[in-house]
Parts: sequence; structure tokens; C-alpha cells
Amino acid sequence: MNDVIIDYFCGAGGVSVGCEGAWGRWMDYAVNHDPDAIRAHSINHPHTHHFTEDVMRIKIGKYLKWGQKVSFMWASPDCTSHSKAKGDKPIKRNLRILPMGVWRACRQILKATGNVPEVLMMENVEEIQKWGPLDRDGNVIKEREGEYYDKFIRLMKELGYEFECRILVSADYGAHTARKRWFAQFRCDGQPITWPEPTHSKGGAGGLKKWEPISQDIDFSNLGNSIFTREKPLKDKTLARIAAGIKKFVIDDPEQFIIPDELAAPFLIQYHSETTKNSVRGQGLNEPIQTIDTANRYGLVTCFLSKFYKSGTGQTINEPIHTITTSPGHFGMVSAFLIKYYGHGVGQSLNEPIGTIVTKDRFGLVLVVIDGVTYRIIDIWFRMLQPEELKLGQGFPKDYIINFRKPNGKIYSKSKQVKWIGNSVPPIMVEKLAMAACPYLKIGERTPNLMIEEELTGQLRFA
Repeated sequence: MNDVIIDYFCGAGGVSVGCEGAWGRWMDYAVNHDPDAIRAHSINHPHTHHFTEDVMRIKIGKYLKWGQKVSFMWASPDCTSHSKAKGDKPIKRNLRILPMGVWRACRQILKATGNVPEVLMMENVEEIQKWGPLDRDGNVIKEREGEYYDKFIRLMKELGYEFECRILVSADYGAHTARKRWFAQFRCDGQPITWPEPTHSKGGAGGLKKWEPISQDIDFSNLGNSIFTREKPLKDKTLARIAAGIKKFVIDDPEQFIIPDELAAPFLIQYHSETTKNSVRGQGLNEPIQTIDTANRYGLVTCFLSKFYKSGTGQTINEPIHTITTSPGHFGMVSAFLIKYYGHGVGQSLNEPIGTIVTKDRFGLVLVVIDGVTYRIIDIWFRMLQPEELKLGQGFPKDYIINFRKPNGKIYSKSKQVKWIGNSVPPIMVEKLAMAACPYLKIGERTPNLMIEEELTGQLRFA
């Protein structure tokens, strides 16, 4: 094996499956400190040699020989201690120095083979460019921002690399997420650094395709349960987000997303702190999902609708609702809920049960106009997005396996699966970057994993 490709900080395999999509070949080596992530990676990439080791301690040179060529290496160090999403929390110094592990690996490869990797790609949050020293309390020293970043780039160039970096949005390349990240290329084989051209744009600007919507990854056969009949009521802040989202994405949005063949308008809310008092952390389903992080912060809200008749009491329903709705809904509770949470300010605290609120002008916040026809909201359902939906939204192929058993026979938790997804680089983005940089590495097409599904008859179906 003279030609080697390496996935450093491999996680559960977003980079590896992206490279497979580009070139039709496995990664030769994959390195990560987390045994669970390595297990997920190995199930999907069984021909790769895996190392469950700290990237700052592994001696990768031991597994290479003089004259061997590392054609390509990808490294995505932990980004949490550089990201602005961390807020004012103290920074973990040991995570912040991880990019230096990439420089260390390149030096080891140089010593073992006689050359550094020909092409090295990196990915991180854009704040990596502000990487600098910290004070005693673990906070960034503002006047020294970027000091360590500049030193890292200088050290890499001293190894013989040409360097370029760009801030790219994955949705511009066909991904179903608008994740925005710093991407870097280091190259020393004498060839020019090349970047893929965007294929999509927001709204289809510039004659490109429109961004891909997250709606295509949502399982609309499962819309959750009514927020009014849950055994464990949703928290006050969640209900406030739902109310604000209904106002923005259903009532006021002239292009509401409507589930095909259903009178139902879904949208997403996010479990993040709002930036302003009346802001809405959420989105419609006609656009890519925003950044998927390591905890599940996306909830699917669905408003069920029926035609509104001014002459009646609002109880007549001529069209079927959703097949699993067994009553005309909870219209009175919907109107009270929206007036309580939105009519008097989003996010106010609750002192009374919903049912005790007397509503004046109760139709004011529950009417929706779609194609000139007025509808009323008769029920509101909610559930969290599932790992499989987030997996597809991140750009993993459908056959990629994240739901599997531990050695003790227990299934890995959904929170663990979401963490793997949130830590990954969108595979579609990797595929485009890898193919643009190294088209000569292509040897074929990716072979999908065997998918086994159980049909309603109990028989297994292989695909």
C-alpha cells in the first residue's frame, strides 16, 4: 500500500463517507479518541484501519514506511472551544490546542515517509481565525486574537505547504443544512489549490439552483402528539417558542409549508436562547436546516387546519383532518394558548391553566389565509426531530448506520447518535471539496451499506 489517505479526528465518519462519495475508495486510516465514535465509524467503514487514540499522543508514523505517499489527509479538530456559540463559558485549553495535533501529525509523517501529506484539508468554525492566548480565567485576550492561528499557519507553511482558506455555506453546494464553516487547504505537490463552484444559492440567485429544503428529510407520517394532551406538559419557554413560531411561520408567512394531501402546516423551533425579546428561533421547512449541533435542539411543530366559516360557530369541518385526529381538535385551547403566549408578549410566565383564560376576539390569532382561503388552527402537535432525520439533513446517505447495538447488546441512545451527527462535517460538502482538489484519486463509486428493513408482514427486506 503505497498510496495512503487518512481521516484524522474521524468521528463517526462524515468526512470518510464524503470521500467515498467522491472517489469510491475507503480511508486507509481513521483516528479518534472516542471508542463509541470509532465503533460507529468501523461499522460503516469496515475496511479502514482504526486507531482509538488521542490525536495528540498517537505516533502515526509507526504505521507508515519510508517512501510511502500520503496523498490526502483531512483533519477537523474539536471546534467547541473556538465557537462563538460557547458564549461566555470558560474555554478548555486542552481542546483549544488540538489544531497543533495536525502540525504534529504532519511532522511525524514527514519523518516516517520523507514527505508530508500532499493535500491536507481542515474544517472548523470561522472563529478559529481568532485563535489566541487566554487569560487566567480561561477567557480570550481580545488584543491578542489570532496570534496562535497565525503561528499555526506559519508553521504549516514552513513544512512546505501552500495555503488557502474560505468560509463556505454547505447549502451552497447542495447540502440540506446551512452550516457555515472555515475550510482550509494545504498543498505541497506543485498543483494549484482548487475549490468547487457553488451549485445552489438562497432563492436561486445568480441563476443557480435554490437551496435544498429540509422538508424532504422529515418523516411526516409521525407528527408527534397534541401539546394539549401530553402526560408531561411542555416547558413554558418551549410553549412560548411554539406560539412565536406559529405567528411567524404559519399565520404571517404568505408561503407556508403545507404537508401534501393534508391540512397541516409544520415548521421547526430551536432550543437556543433568543437573541432579542421578541425574536423567534425557528424556521420554515422550505429552507435548509440551520447548523445541527451535538444536542438535539430542533422540534417539529404542526398546526392542523380546517376551513373557517364566518356564519357558523367554527365547528363545521368539510375536509378530513389528519387520519389520526379523532376529534375536531382543541380549537378553544389553541386560541387561549396563542393569546396567552403571543397576544400579551412572548415568553411571559404562566399563572393559570390554559383552560381558565377567557378569550376576547378569539379568532384574532388563529386564522390562516392560504391561496385566498381562510382556515383556522384547530390543534397543535409537537415532537423532536429524530436522529435519522438529522442524519439526512446533515447530508449522510440514507444507508449510513447510526442506530446499532453496543457490545453489551443495548442500542446506542438517541442523544449519542445526535452527537455523532452534530460533530460531523456534512458529507456532501466533503465530497465536493475532495473531488475538486483530488479528482485523480477516484477509482470508482461508493458502495452503499446493505439495508435490512422489516415489512408489515414480519418478513425482512434487503436493499
